[in-house]
Amino acid sequence: MRIDGGQHRDNIIGKKLGMTLCLALLLRVCSAMPAHIAAVKPSHYRVVGYDVVKEDVDHIDADKIDTLIFAFARVVDDHVVLDPAAASRLHQLTVLKSTHPQLKIVVSVGGWGSGGFSEAASTAASRQRFADSATKLLVDNHADGLDVDWEYPEHSESGIRSSPQDHAHLTLLLKDVRAALDSAAQGNGHRGTRRYTLSMAIADGPFVNGIDIAAIAPYLDWFNLMTYDFVNSMTPTTGHHTGLHASPLTPADARTTDRAVSQFLAAGVPPKKLLIGAAFYGREFDDVKPSHNGLYQAYGHYGTEHPWPQLEADFIGRNGFVRYWDADAQAPYLWNAATHTFISYDDPQSIAAKAAYVKTQHLGGIMYWEQSEDPQNVLLDAIWRDLQ
Repeated sequence: MRIDGGQHRDNIIGKKLGMTLCLALLLRVCSAMPAHIAAVKPSHYRVVGYDVVKEDVDHIDADKIDTLIFAFARVVDDHVVLDPAAASRLHQLTVLKSTHPQLKIVVSVGGWGSGGFSEAASTAASRQRFADSATKLLVDNHADGLDVDWEYPEHSESGIRSSPQDHAHLTLLLKDVRAALDSAAQGNGHRGTRRYTLSMAIADGPFVNGIDIAAIAPYLDWFNLMTYDFVNSMTPTTGHHTGLHASPLTPADARTTDRAVSQFLAAGVPPKKLLIGAAFYGREFDDVKPSHNGLYQAYGHYGTEHPWPQLEADFIGRNGFVRYWDADAQAPYLWNAATHTFISYDDPQSIAAKAAYVKTQHLGGIMYWEQSEDPQNVLLDAIWRDLQ
C-alpha cells in the first residue's frame, strides 16, 4: 500500500514532518485493516485449489488463493452441465469474489470415472456443442474459466469410453473451447489479462500417452499437474504418493513430481504454464512388508485416505505411528511397526520443498487437492507463505 502526497507536504512543512505524518498514517491504516486483507502480498506464482462441495465457504482463506476450481461439472450428450447441488455450490464460490476481488473461480469438468469426453471430442459438431455449452455455463454463472479433467484420453482404467482417436480429438476440442471462450470474452468485456482462462488437470508418465502435449499447450493458460496418487490401490508397492524426487528405493519407472515436470518441459511446455500438485490427504497401506519402514514395499491391502486434520490428530507421532523424512525424495511418511501400516502424505516441510522447487525451476506455482481436507488452512498457509 502506498501513501501519496508526501512531496507536497514536504514543500509546506518540511521533509521530516512529512515523513512522520506519512508513517503515522500508514500505521493507522494497516492497523485498521481486517487480518485477511493485511495478509495479501503480491506474488508471481499461482496458488490454485480444487473445491468439492464439502466445506463452508466462510472457512476458505480466499486471500491466499489466486484461483479456486469448482469440481465438478459433467459431460452429458456432448454438453457441459451442472446438477442442482453443484450449481448452488458454484454460486456460493462466485459470491466470494465480491469480498476477494483477486480471486478467480474456475469450473472443472470431468474427474475420475466421469465419461462423455471421448464422445464429445469425436466430431466437429460434438466439439462445438461442448465448447458452446461450457462457455455458456461460465457466462451464466459469472465464472472466470474452465478446467478440463479428462481421466484419461485413450485410457479406460476409470471405466469410461476411450478411442485411439482421442489423441487428435483432444487437441481439436481444446482449440474449439479456446475459440469459444475468447469470443465470449470479447462480447463481455474480458480483454487483455481478464480473458476466460482454460486449464487442464493432467497426469504424467503413461497416462499422457493419449495426449499431444506440445499441440495442446498453446490453448491452455496452465497445466494442473496431478503430482499425487503416484502410489494407490492399483500399484504393487507402497511409496511416496506425492513425492518430489526419486529416492534410492524408487523403481526406475516410478512416477515423481520432478519426473513429471521433466516430461512436460521436454515436450516444450513453457515452465510458467506448469503447476505442480500438493496433496491435502494421505494414503494408507496395510499389512506392509517391514523392510525400510514400509517404504516401497509390497502390501496386503490398500487402506484408505486421511485428510490433513485426521493425520495431525490421529497419526503423526500418535498411536504407534512414527514420522520419517526421506531426504532424497523430500517427502515424509508414517510407519507403524506394530500394525505394519504405512501412510504417505504431504506436510508443511514437503510443501516448502515443493515451493523451493517451483522457484528454482521457474514454474507457475502450486495446485492442491483439495480445499475441504485442510479446513484450518495449515497446508494452504504453507503454500502461500513459501511461494512469496
